[in-house]
Amino acid sequence: MPSSTLSILIPLYNEEEYIAPILERVMEAPLPEGMDREVIVVDDGSTDGSWEAAQEAAARWPRAIRLFRSPANRGKGAAIRTALGHAGGEFTIIQDADLEYDPREYARLLGPLLDGKADVVFGSRFLVAGERRVLYFWHALANHIVTTFCNLAADLNLTDVETCYKAFRTSLLKSIPIRSNRFGIEPELTIKLAKRQVRIYETPISYHGRTYEEGKKIGFGDAVAAFATIFRFWFSSDIYKDAGPGILEAFTSAPRFNRWMADTIRPYVGSCVLEIGAGIGNLSRHLAPRRRKYIATDIDEEHLARLRTRLQHRPNLDIRVCDLSRAEDFRPLAGQVDTVVCLNVVEHIEDDLAALRNLYAALRPGGRAIVLTPQDQALFGTLDEALGHYRRYSQERLRARMQEAGFQVERVLEFNRISRPGWWISGKVAKQRTIRPLQLASFDRLVWLWRRIDAWLPWASTSIIAIGVKPTAT
Repeated sequence: MPSSTLSILIPLYNEEEYIAPILERVMEAPLPEGMDREVIVVDDGSTDGSWEAAQEAAARWPRAIRLFRSPANRGKGAAIRTALGHAGGEFTIIQDADLEYDPREYARLLGPLLDGKADVVFGSRFLVAGERRVLYFWHALANHIVTTFCNLAADLNLTDVETCYKAFRTSLLKSIPIRSNRFGIEPELTIKLAKRQVRIYETPISYHGRTYEEGKKIGFGDAVAAFATIFRFWFSSDIYKDAGPGILEAFTSAPRFNRWMADTIRPYVGSCVLEIGAGIGNLSRHLAPRRRKYIATDIDEEHLARLRTRLQHRPNLDIRVCDLSRAEDFRPLAGQVDTVVCLNVVEHIEDDLAALRNLYAALRPGGRAIVLTPQDQALFGTLDEALGHYRRYSQERLRARMQEAGFQVERVLEFNRISRPGWWISGKVAKQRTIRPLQLASFDRLVWLWRRIDAWLPWASTSIIAIGVKPTAT
């Protein structure tokens, strides 16, 4: 059985002459040992015989090649969106339907992904290796200018943003909203990948470009559109499809708030720590230093990949998948840590008592669980719904639940009174389903003030923090 599958996405538009040869080359291309392939072709409203030629060619490999057809021409980006919706492989490569890029170089693109070094690999036509057909100066100059401006927006040093050979972890690519319908997909993806802080590698590839007489489609108008795309996404926070991860991403623009939360719980944190729901490491980066061991967990592989990138320099860090609702995920951790940090997670679990018992099982006798939850069910609104909350807690309910799980509750702390009015307005009045990064960054600039006045505010806090101890044997 293959250990993994490569999804090869082919957007097709008026390539009647080339589609059969490229499909043959794609199917014959060598892949790393143990890897299978699936080919997904999306005909983007071709007006020549491309669809019929694709059907005839695909009949040779009916199990490997799937064909889809758009009734109208919408552009390369739209075709890739459609193809991606049908992709089921662990990795994805985008393959143009012409013969400019050589499928025999798939293994080169996949190498850094399979080694676990990269999340995305760009095949560069301008790195010194392989061969390329020498063609238009002005076309190359436009490409260089677009690449430079895209690098400026993304803070990268790529040599070829407009390359059509890009290889991805499929789950990463599927988590990014693709808005561009045409060739703007190239700078859009580059900027969004950079904002997600994923690991991007480049590798040299061969390139056999076509002349315009031979059917080359990209032109001056697409270069102008690329600049518009760069400016459109330069300052955009539209980098996640789902609202929950988007809100989590917004908190990366609030380092002072994250430090405030970390400082609040730090006195209760020991030397061997298990963090549940570490996300992309907004709290981990503050709590992991000076710990003997720090185990950061999440259920989202994309969050864990981002966490590996942000904290890869920490030798004390162990990153793994762990679902708070699954007792079997905690069996290898039983009695292994002196502290469990569980911030903004329990409210996501339907059976919260079972979740707290899992935390209890991971602790050594005398160890502490630090559990932060949102407070007050009356505050439950659209933001809670977008985040996937089942409930908000009162101090009495959280205390009782932890005691049922076996904990002795040392104390319950009020945290972050200052944001309660804003949360009520956003989630109950304005019915917002996301927190805008600019909104959160503005709040973050005044955290120095909020920390000083928070305890004096005359209303309940947005969150509560329970400190529970696992009793020692008597």
